Amino acid sequence: MSTVYTLFCTDVIHEGHMNIINKAKELGELTVGVLNDDAMIRYNRFPTLSLEERVAMVKAIEGVDHVIVQNSVMYDEIFETLKPDYVVHGDNWGDAAMQTIKANIEKNIAKYGGKLVEIPYTYNENVKKIDDRMMEKLALPDFRRARLKKVLQMRDVVKIMQVHSGLTGLIVEKTIVADGDNIDQFDGMWLSSLCDSTDRGKPDIELVDMTSRLKTIGEVLDVTTKPIILDGDTGGLTEHFVYNVRTLERQGVSAVIIEDKTGLKKNSLFGTEVAQTQDSVENFCAKIRAGKKAQRTREFMICARIESLILERGMEDALMRAEAYVAAGADAIMIHSRKKDPAEI
Repeated sequence: MSTVYTLFCTDVIHEGHMNIINKAKELGELTVGVLNDDAMIRYNRFPTLSLEERVAMVKAIEGVDHVIVQNSVMYDEIFETLKPDYVVHGDNWGDAAMQTIKANIEKNIAKYGGKLVEIPYTYNENVKKIDDRMMEKLALPDFRRARLKKVLQMRDVVKIMQVHSGLTGLIVEKTIVADGDNIDQFDGMWLSSLCDSTDRGKPDIELVDMTSRLKTIGEVLDVTTKPIILDGDTGGLTEHFVYNVRTLERQGVSAVIIEDKTGLKKNSLFGTEVAQTQDSVENFCAKIRAGKKAQRTREFMICARIESLILERGMEDALMRAEAYVAAGADAIMIHSRKKDPAEI
C-alpha cells in the first residue's frame, strides 16, 4: 500500500482539513504530521493548544492511520525517514513563505521520489469564521498577556520589533521572511517611548504622558495579536507605577521595562554628554517590589533596565545592580549599552 503524508499546523479541524484527509486516505495509508510549537510560531501563528492536545485532536480523526510530530516546516526529515509516495497539500501557494515550502517539497521529491497532490483550498464563510475566531482568541487580553512567557519557554531566541502605531503594529504582525530553507517572523512588539515621542514630534523626556502612551497601546492592540513590551521610561513615581502596572495588565500588555534613572529623563544614547542621574539601588528595588506586589496576574513581567554602562559606571556596578533587582523581584534584566559593538554586553 502507498504511503501518504500530509501536515497540519492548526488548533481546530474544519471542513478544509477534512477535505484533505478524505482525499489523502483514498491514496493509501495516511500519516498526518503535527507541526511542533517552535516551527508553528515561525511559520504560522502562536498555538492556542499544546502540542500534545494537537496530536490527540488529529489522532481522533477517522481515517488517520498514524500521527507524527514534524519538527520543521520544511519536509527534509519527513522524506528521509518516511519516504512518502504522496505528499498531500492544499493549493494555497500564494505568498513567498508557501512558495518556499513548495520548492522544498519538490526538491525532496526529485531526490527521493514521490508525488505532490494538491487539493483545492477551501474558501467559504464557515472556514473564515473559524479562522477569525482563532485570531480573536489570540488577541484576548488574558491570552496575549501570557504569550510572552510562553514564547520565551518555547524558543531559543525571541525576536521583538519596535512599533509606535497601529500601522507599524500591523507590519510586525504580518511580516514573514522566507530565506532559502528558513521561514521566520517576529515574536512580539516593543512599544518604544523614543519612537512614541518622535511620532508626536516631541523630545524623549517623558513628555508624552501615560494616558497618551495607553492610547497608542490601544491602537496597536486593536489590530494585532502578538505580545507587547512597553518601554515605561523610569516608571515615574512609585505611587503612579503601581497603578500603571494594573492598567497595563488589564489591557493585555505582557511586560513593562523601566530604567534606573531619576529626574528629568534624557535619552540614554546621549550617555554622559548630558546630565543624567542614576537611581539608588534601594529606591529602584523598592519600585520593583511595589510593582510586583501590585500586579494581579502571574504572567505580567517587570523588566529592570540598568544604565550603569551608559553612564560609564562600570561592569561591576551593572552586575551588582542586576543581582539586587532580581532579588527585588524583577522578571528580566536589560543591561543597556550604547557601544557600536556587542563586546561589553
